[in-house]
Amino acid sequence: MKELKQELINLSDEKYRKFNQKLCPDTKRKILGIRIPNLRNFAKQLIKENNTTNNSKEELDNILKKLDDEYFEEIAVQGFIIGYAKIDIKEKMPYIKNFVPKIDSWEISDTFVPTLKIKEKDLDEVLKFIKPYFKSSEEFEVRFAVIMLLDYYIREEYIDEVIEILDNIKHDGYYVKMGVAWCLAEIGVKFNTKLMLYLNGKNNLDKFTFNKTLQKMIESYRIDENQKDILRKMKRK
Repeated sequence: MKELKQELINLSDEKYRKFNQKLCPDTKRKILGIRIPNLRNFAKQLIKENNTTNNSKEELDNILKKLDDEYFEEIAVQGFIIGYAKIDIKEKMPYIKNFVPKIDSWEISDTFVPTLKIKEKDLDEVLKFIKPYFKSSEEFEVRFAVIMLLDYYIREEYIDEVIEILDNIKHDGYYVKMGVAWCLAEIGVKFNTKLMLYLNGKNNLDKFTFNKTLQKMIESYRIDENQKDILRKMKRK
């Protein structure tokens, strides 16, 4: 464990550490200052060096126990290793459940989720798994679940349920609201009619989240200028 920690320390960059501290002010952990691509490579190398294909729970356990929770970057690497694990999603879920409470920044959440690469056949089961997190009192647990929707569930068969879930999130955390706005804006790009009906109808969005959704849509190059003019006029005062 000490050797791995030192390897991470050797990858640190003081200038980037200061930059990342400003990006992730909520984390309670010490930040070394290592860029995400380097952390991903570190995780992959760790798997390789342990002479494992990372395709069993025993192998995954052996790798994860080499890391602790002291540094921000150690948490990120744990998430990547879980994501890269070539095990069935049912076997992976307990690891995800154990990992999610460790998330204390948007960067950990938003880089962990796409690493999971949820297969289409597993979407129903995973949606059931993440639903309790939408009611969590912990900001980054909710953020994790919202980013899961963003990355995997903005598709025809789930879109109505996704909008309903987002509309019923009650957490006041900044990163939750930003995540909800981001997700809704993406829906606005892919399912514009549904999203516009939702925004113009009865919804539970607070002014910040509503206006941030409009802003993100206006900033998108995938929304035409005529609709951007409409969106500007919808801003809540």
